[in-house]
Amino acid sequence: MHKLLALLFGLIVAGSVLAKEAPPAVPDPALEKRVMALAEELRCLVCQNQTIADSRAELAIDLKNQIREKLKAGMSEEQITQFMVARYGNFVLYKPPVKATTVPLWFGPFALLFVALAGLFYYLLRRWRAAAPQSLSEAEQARVQTLLDSPDGHR
Repeated sequence: MHKLLALLFGLIVAGSVLAKEAPPAVPDPALEKRVMALAEELRCLVCQNQTIADSRAELAIDLKNQIREKLKAGMSEEQITQFMVARYGNFVLYKPPVKATTVPLWFGPFALLFVALAGLFYYLLRRWRAAAPQSLSEAEQARVQTLLDSPDGHR
């Protein structure tokens, strides 16, 4: 048992002696920062609920590589965004602009909420009106009074 522990300790020490500092993941960190900033603004066309920065889909990786190459070629972020919109439509934008075609995307949830609240208000108003106290006839009032006056409460 002691020999096994000594061997394991020796391997750990040897591994730490041979360890080196990891090379940087990207050769140009400033370029990679620009790539990721732009990738945060574009929707993954495969996942649809993630940005291409967050997605691991092959198309998202290809789009990030295209962004990287276009930035290296000197294109601006705006030019790249316009290229992506021309190629894939406004859907590729994670936050599409407010236009006539995107009004339902921006204001549809609020309209649905308003309709739901109006329906709830109408429903509660109808229930309240239906449950409103109605006055008793003279015969009913007399019957109630006799029940209240009787010692045993029954008749």
